[in-house]
Amino acid sequence: MADQEPYIYTIALQVRNYECDMEGIVNNAVYLNYLEHARHQFLRSAGIDFAELTQQGIHPVVIRSEVDYKIPLRSGDRFWVGVNVERVSKLRIAFVQDIFRSSDVGDADKHHVGLDDLAVRARIITAVISSSGRPMVPEKMHPRMAELIRVPS
Repeated sequence: MADQEPYIYTIALQVRNYECDMEGIVNNAVYLNYLEHARHQFLRSAGIDFAELTQQGIHPVVIRSEVDYKIPLRSGDRFWVGVNVERVSKLRIAFVQDIFRSSDVGDADKHHVGLDDLAVRARIITAVISSSGRPMVPEKMHPRMAELIRVPS
């Protein structure tokens, strides 16, 4: 993980009992909820309100989810989600997200890339659709989007 670019946003969370399956580990589908929550909080932190976009007839939608499960999270584990945004094409962006189990259980807000255990690596491809059903360039959904999207090297 030494070559990992810094995340433009991170959020610390904790696994709740009801998110675990009969094996005592987080159910695979729950990780998608963690990733979605992190994306929404990231956008909110950038001044982009998902509900406001919808009211304006702007609909960011997930069109593909690529998720690699590395290690399981268990009830009570503290973890954090890192978020980056990359250009995929003129009309698509990817939220590149990783979930790490915190090695420092006492303080999940301290994010240690390289020390914390990588639990999930995800790439969530999104598009923006207008209320008329036509695709939009992601930067047109909000003025801040242009500065959030990076072009992968």
